[in-house]
Amino acid sequence: MGSPIGQHTAAAAPNAPAGDPRARPIGVFDSGVGGLTVLHELLVQLPCEDFLYLGDTARFPYGERSPEELARFSSEIAEELLRRRAKLLVIACNSATAAALPILERRMMETTLGVDVLGVVRPEALQAVAATRSGRIGLLATPTTVSSGSYERAVGAVDPHVTLHPVACPTLASIIQAGHQFDERAVASVREACAPLRDAGVDTVILGCTHYPLISPMLQRMLGPDVKLVSSGGALARQVEHALSTRGLRNPREHGEGDYRFLCTGDTEAFRELGTRFLQMPLGEVEHIDLQSVGALA
Repeated sequence: MGSPIGQHTAAAAPNAPAGDPRARPIGVFDSGVGGLTVLHELLVQLPCEDFLYLGDTARFPYGERSPEELARFSSEIAEELLRRRAKLLVIACNSATAAALPILERRMMETTLGVDVLGVVRPEALQAVAATRSGRIGLLATPTTVSSGSYERAVGAVDPHVTLHPVACPTLASIIQAGHQFDERAVASVREACAPLRDAGVDTVILGCTHYPLISPMLQRMLGPDVKLVSSGGALARQVEHALSTRGLRNPREHGEGDYRFLCTGDTEAFRELGTRFLQMPLGEVEHIDLQSVGALA
């Protein structure tokens, strides 16, 4: 199957000379299909860009992995996307952002092109602080993300007077990844996670896992209509656009849509079937890859 939207199958955009770094794809990665909620926003806001998405489904979930494991996994993925000539990297995974962003930033800026790396934590923190009226913000995230303290630091850097109320959700990402986000187990998990946030009187809740936007209606119902839900996709897409403009790396394509392609480390058919629902667009072919261990980047 060819490109699901647009017909730009050449390596370079029509208006770009061969080897032009502007015509390279934007690399996006996640532990599974959750990051497709971020890719969806990128495709909508940056339609002329090409994207290469890697889902590490063979090692999903990341939410209870150690920071050392996540740094190693993220390093392997970043090297693979760099080998495929990505001009910018987006970590569309909260756990990986918390564990590996500083490591990848240092490594990628050592490359010839000087590749920027953007994660999901800071854009959400900025949005949440701007949205809260009471100064009480909730966080729903995986245990690894919560224990990292990355959101406390990010929110505190924006406004030290805001209070963050984190809640670890050990099973929720796996339930959603399995395609059961609306069954009774999911309802029970969401209700349990929302209870302490209601008790804390938060008026804003950060969805600290890219799987969670898929259950936004359920979360909104249980938290109440006056609670603002904050996800990373839209704000991160604007940050990507700014980074490309600043570095002079925006794709010069003037008309039509760019390509988006997919890699995964697990079952390609399962990825394509589930991913279509997350992306809300057709996926086309999915290429299976085996990531070779290269060690954590120093």
